[in-house]
Amino acid sequence: MDRILVLVRHGQSEWNLKNLFTGWKDPGLTEKGIAEAKAAGERLKRKGLKFDIAYTSVLKRAQHTLDLMLAELGQTGLETVRDQALNERDYGDLTGLNKDEARKKWGEEQVHIWRRSYDVPPPGGESLKDTLARALPYYMKLIQPDVLSGKSVLVAAHGNSLRALIMAIEGLTPEQILKRELETGVPVFYRLRSDSRPEAVEILT
Repeated sequence: MDRILVLVRHGQSEWNLKNLFTGWKDPGLTEKGIAEAKAAGERLKRKGLKFDIAYTSVLKRAQHTLDLMLAELGQTGLETVRDQALNERDYGDLTGLNKDEARKKWGEEQVHIWRRSYDVPPPGGESLKDTLARALPYYMKLIQPDVLSGKSVLVAAHGNSLRALIMAIEGLTPEQILKRELETGVPVFYRLRSDSRPEAVEILT
């Protein structure tokens, strides 16, 4: 039994390019983001992967990334579950602001705390801990059981919601997960053991 799980952060979005806090806003992919998503699909195809089910957020940058990967894999009709539990972290009052402008308004140190602390949310938004509180139960209830039953599962989501899944899979501490960077459009491949711990981990660059 393979128990394969692949996590992919969406390709570059229009707001990534503009250095804006995106959160739950819904910009599309840039041309680079489209190319990244297609390249991710090609890498999965080269590894010989086929999937039984896919999960994604309700935001179009993640859904479009998934669609492009599935097209490369020849699996455009794959069963797909969309849920806001996998949405990006909500940045609240920071949403839509240029990150440099936010630093001028609130100060470099305060913005750094909001971005990199585990449990301090920006005004009106979510901390990473808050994001984990919705993404982690969703993973434990739906995604992990699919993987442990022997299905090959593909998840296309966002930097912070995927951190929640990685934290659970790899047993990382809050300090360790904060240091974990996820590049856009780069698949993270796991083969899980029956106890849900990773037997194999590979970054498909």
